[in-house]
Amino acid sequence: MSPRATLWFYFIAALVARGAEINLPLRRPDAIAGREFASRIAPLYLAERETAILAEVQHGNVPDFWRRFVDVKLADNTFLSVAPDYLAVGSDEDYFFTPLSPTTAQALADQLDCVLPTTKIVAAIHHAAPLKLNPAPIPPSDAMTSVPSFLQHNATVRAQREAALAAYPPGTLIAGDKKDIVLTPQLADAPGKVAIYGWHKPDGTVIQPLFLGHAAGWVDYSHGVRLVRRAMTLHGMPTTIDAVLADPKTCALLSDEGPLRDYRYGTVCMELVDFPGEKNVELHLDGGIRVVVNSPSKLNPAKPTRLVLYALPAGNSIEQTIGRRLRPGDDWHFDIQHIGAQTRWVRDHTSDANLIVAYLQCNERSFALWRHAHADSPARLVAIVDALRGNFPRARLVLASHSAGGGFTFGYLDGLETVPDDIERIAFLDSDYAYDANKNHGTKLAQWLASSGEHRLCVLAYEDYLALLDGKTFISEAGGTWGRSEALLHDLGEKFPFTRADQAGLQTHTALDGRAKFFLKENPAKAILHTRQVEWNGFIHALLTGTPCESRGYVYLGPRVYEDQI
Repeated sequence: MSPRATLWFYFIAALVARGAEINLPLRRPDAIAGREFASRIAPLYLAERETAILAEVQHGNVPDFWRRFVDVKLADNTFLSVAPDYLAVGSDEDYFFTPLSPTTAQALADQLDCVLPTTKIVAAIHHAAPLKLNPAPIPPSDAMTSVPSFLQHNATVRAQREAALAAYPPGTLIAGDKKDIVLTPQLADAPGKVAIYGWHKPDGTVIQPLFLGHAAGWVDYSHGVRLVRRAMTLHGMPTTIDAVLADPKTCALLSDEGPLRDYRYGTVCMELVDFPGEKNVELHLDGGIRVVVNSPSKLNPAKPTRLVLYALPAGNSIEQTIGRRLRPGDDWHFDIQHIGAQTRWVRDHTSDANLIVAYLQCNERSFALWRHAHADSPARLVAIVDALRGNFPRARLVLASHSAGGGFTFGYLDGLETVPDDIERIAFLDSDYAYDANKNHGTKLAQWLASSGEHRLCVLAYEDYLALLDGKTFISEAGGTWGRSEALLHDLGEKFPFTRADQAGLQTHTALDGRAKFFLKENPAKAILHTRQVEWNGFIHALLTGTPCESRGYVYLGPRVYEDQI
């Protein structure tokens, strides 16, 4: 290409990069209006609500004034292109600002070839905006994360906007109406958090300095999603925001915190292939905790939701725990638990609730090691459970674990005075190594079981102290799950009378009309049954004991009934 042609190419590219339209379909004439849409999503859980919002935006149900990027000049021949206002659903006449979690905001930005702003970009937008609204906070309360609060604030901002329409027509760049979800290098040390900043007053001072104190599941009325086009112009040449932010020589144009390289909020997990009828979303939480939330593609709003927090066994990844059919060269760990297939079996054979499973994996690949690495692990675990609970605020919770994953549950108990009522089931799948009466674990579990007829405990264990590895025992009689389960059974037995039944070497100890059950497998063959207890329908059994579906269509320690769901 000749020098003249090259210059012409860059000139045209720069023009195209500026003033472009946001890449969405045209709004349909019959698309739902903003306030009606808000009323429809008001009763939904956060994940359901955000799925509905994404669907409307992807189908083009956004105001016409929001569709065209507006230029923001940073320096000579250096421009950004930004959405003129925060994300909204509906029409020009009836639109609803839609706060989102950072993971959903990131997913939308990715789909539209956009990025989320930095604090410096937010400040630049406010400086450039012809219309600067006065922030209108609502007094803090438990309702601030609810759709009615979103609507209340929406009405206030709409009134401010409409009062200025004569001077500032639709499509004018506006600032001051919301705080921004932002990108910052500090997120690298605060996984699972949301970074918010801004809410500038007309004089340029901010109500909200950069803040990372909320979990990613916290979404309140004041949060806004401002999309920034990835393509930008730097000194007259086309480039991308990613490139400018990553370069130490240019990053100061867009960041007050130095370079940002490859940082983004976690979104849909790309390493997992969604099974038909379900979806996986990946999160990263405080302390190096990776989470994949597996749910039906569509939740039934007429049913309650059950959220299972499944803490992984030592050494396993989430992908291995979910499981798949083995392919040549596959690691054997993919075929030892099949929690994904067992979950599908439960969904296919029960209908009382929307079943969601959140898989929790720590960097150390062992929650026992993770707890040793974090002196404040009880408080961290309480915060992690609260963060996940926040995505499904009306869900009933199940704490389930295998192997060292039981350390997650007991560490969580250590951070509590009493077990919350919304935890309806606790299940130990050969995972109660960390049970300690001196830490009041038995007392807390007994109080929790006695507090509601809806609370259930299931314990699976085997005579692991008899098992041989290379001809030698490897677990003490008191320290393995057999010994810890007997200790827990003894302590609970002082509160509730248990009955015992024996069949084919399986002891079943039952109390509270089946709400508390211990299944203790004798081991005369001295075999290692640690993973077999899970693989042989153990997760199914752990979820269904004490219900009318217990042992219906499956046998615990029997053949795998979920083969078709793998």
